[in-house]
Amino acid sequence: MPKPTLRAGAAAVDITPPLGTHLAGAVAAYRPAQSVLEPTFARALVAEAGNQRLCLVVLDVCIVTAEYSAPIRQAAAELLGCGPEAVLVCATQTHSAPALGHIMVDPDFPALPPEFEFVRGGEAAYYDWALPRAVEAVRLAAERVEPVELAVGSGIEGRFAFNRRAVRRDGQVAMPGRAWDNPLGPTWIRYLEGPMDPEVGVVAFRRLSGEPLAILVHHTCHPVHVFPRTIISPDWPGAVCDALQARYGQDCTPLVLNGACGNINPWPPFDPDYPDDHRLMGQALADMAMKVMDTVEYAGDVTIGAKSCHLPLAFRDLTAEELSWAGDILSRHPVPPWADEARTQVDYDWTVAASIHSVHLQQQRERKLSYEVQALRLGSAAIVGLPGEPFVEGQLAIKLGSPAYPTYVAHAATQYVGYIPTAAALQRGGHEVNTRYWAKLRPEALDMVVDGALGLLREVCMQ
Repeated sequence: MPKPTLRAGAAAVDITPPLGTHLAGAVAAYRPAQSVLEPTFARALVAEAGNQRLCLVVLDVCIVTAEYSAPIRQAAAELLGCGPEAVLVCATQTHSAPALGHIMVDPDFPALPPEFEFVRGGEAAYYDWALPRAVEAVRLAAERVEPVELAVGSGIEGRFAFNRRAVRRDGQVAMPGRAWDNPLGPTWIRYLEGPMDPEVGVVAFRRLSGEPLAILVHHTCHPVHVFPRTIISPDWPGAVCDALQARYGQDCTPLVLNGACGNINPWPPFDPDYPDDHRLMGQALADMAMKVMDTVEYAGDVTIGAKSCHLPLAFRDLTAEELSWAGDILSRHPVPPWADEARTQVDYDWTVAASIHSVHLQQQRERKLSYEVQALRLGSAAIVGLPGEPFVEGQLAIKLGSPAYPTYVAHAATQYVGYIPTAAALQRGGHEVNTRYWAKLRPEALDMVVDGALGLLREVCMQ
């Protein structure tokens, strides 16, 4: 039986926040935007073949919670006549843009005065402003659907992303920063705990005229070059898009899928002369994507499909000592105390206490986290949507075990989860594993996610 002809459309809508909007991505810090370095966008891609339709929505934001991804998915599903499982909402995870939703404390955390809205992780005014623009990107993409050909391929670029968990001489883990500010230089590091993923994935949609309509580029790294400055920027994902549009023109819509970057940063711990430049990184990744596009073969008759599943992931147990310590601080300080006279930083102990209490609140309400995994098929390629920040080891295991080649793991924005580390990493401590609202799942969670994703990939590849 012949495969159905592929059609696709793409669009981008500006979602640059107004100045003064809180920028997410820092713990306990108030970061109202002071200037715009580059605009941020909601980018949408719609693909259809036969009676199957898929939609990708990529937002230049830090994180999206279920409260805000759900209406985007539902609106897209209604526009396209597909199920929500076929709508994958992703965040580029730039730390120089707002979050969509409260990500630092649980929704059931006691109300705070308006001046401390940022402590929850975001601001409602931006949510209300950005959401309709994300849906508008989907609507425009759906209006622009036309016959296309599809090509997939991958390259390697290993110079700009690094495992950020450095094992010290005492066996514990610390995160190297962008500068050698330790008096011992890099000698305090024995080794980096794990790998990175150098793959640069490309999924290209070409018009029948031969001009590119949309280009998906996949790479894996925290976008924190511009962070922690109070400057709005899509960081390296935006630089990739800018470089591709400079080459292929404004009628081409690039989209960047960031991967499982929970333990990956762009700062090499052993190179003091490393240029900390998001545009340099973005141009290098775009150059690799262009090389890939010069070698791939296009096809117009392809199979597409979508599946999703939910995995019950258990929360870690909180000790009586942790709950007592957190409760004591919060009872004495129901309002967060400032840590500095300039009011840019909330007291860190209060933040940790609020975070531990938030884990407790979520445990009481949900018992287990219902974790959604999505799998999209685009011809020979597959995209797996994983919420939260899984460690890259999980991504690599999915790639190795997947029945589809290539397979790319995307930072799905269907719900807020936090870090999903390896079981081994939990033994060494560190920001990504110490029990907080951003790190709360049991050691077996990543293995369960990998197994669930591989099972879903087998299903979607049989469609």
